[in-house]
Amino acid sequence: MVMEIKIISDRENPLLNRREIKFLVEYEGATPSIKDVKMKLVAMLNADKNMVIVDTLNQEFGKMESNGYAKIYNDEKMMNLIEKKSVLEKNKIEEEKEEIEAEGE
Repeated sequence: MVMEIKIISDRENPLLNRREIKFLVEYEGATPSIKDVKMKLVAMLNADKNMVIVDTLNQEFGKMESNGYAKIYNDEKMMNLIEKKSVLEKNKIEEEKEEIEAEGE
């Protein structure tokens, strides 16, 4: 799958101890999964994959692009305190699936 991510804004939020990233994903074919977008962001921004939370990924109707919002935390304790359980689970499940796939190869 061909996917390109363009960073729209990259803002430091010292109060919540995180970076807030707004981005645009341009792709061909099917809409990329949160896992694919997360791993591409980790590579682009040189961040720890356990500290990156892809909060939203909204597809533009009739276009091969999606708008997204991600947060990169500096502290795991703060991340667990602020983020909703559902968002943490959505991002954590993707990591566990990846580990299971890696073990199967």
